[in-house]
Amino acid sequence: MIKTYSAKESDVERKWFHVDATDQVVGRLATKIATILMGKHKPMYTQHVDTGDYVVVTNAEKVYFTGKKWEQKKYRYHTGHVGGLVEVTAEKMREQHPERILEKAVTRMLPKTKLGRKMIKKLKVYAGTEHDHSAQQPISLDVSSTRKK
Repeated sequence: MIKTYSAKESDVERKWFHVDATDQVVGRLATKIATILMGKHKPMYTQHVDTGDYVVVTNAEKVYFTGKKWEQKKYRYHTGHVGGLVEVTAEKMREQHPERILEKAVTRMLPKTKLGRKMIKKLKVYAGTEHDHSAQQPISLDVSSTRKK
C-alpha cells in the first residue's frame, strides 16, 4: 500500500539564501522568493506545514517595474481615522522605503493565513548591499531574469 508523505515541523531543515535584487523586475523576483519562503522548491512540501527557507535580499532599491508602473502603481493604506485613506505612488515609495516595494509584493503572494504570516518573517530585505546575516552563511541564489532592458 502506498502512503502519502506529510512533513512535520520537526522534519524541516531550513537553509539561508541570499538574493541580489540589482536590475530585477519586481514581480518576477517576488514569485521566486515566495516559492522559496513557502517551501515549494522542496520535494517534502506540505501545504499545512511551513517547509520554507530563509531569504536575505540586498540591493532592493535597484529593482524596477516595467511600463509606467513607477507613476501609475499606487499603494493604499488606511490610518484608521475618518477620511484617512492614504495613496502613495511606487516612485514615492522607492524614495522613502525602497525595501517595502519588494516586501509587499512577496507578502501578497503568500497565503493570507497564520501560516503566511509565519512565512513572511523569514524574509529579510535590505535597501543597500550590507546585511546582518553573514553568520548564517547564506547560499547565493541566481534569480536573474532573461528579459533585456
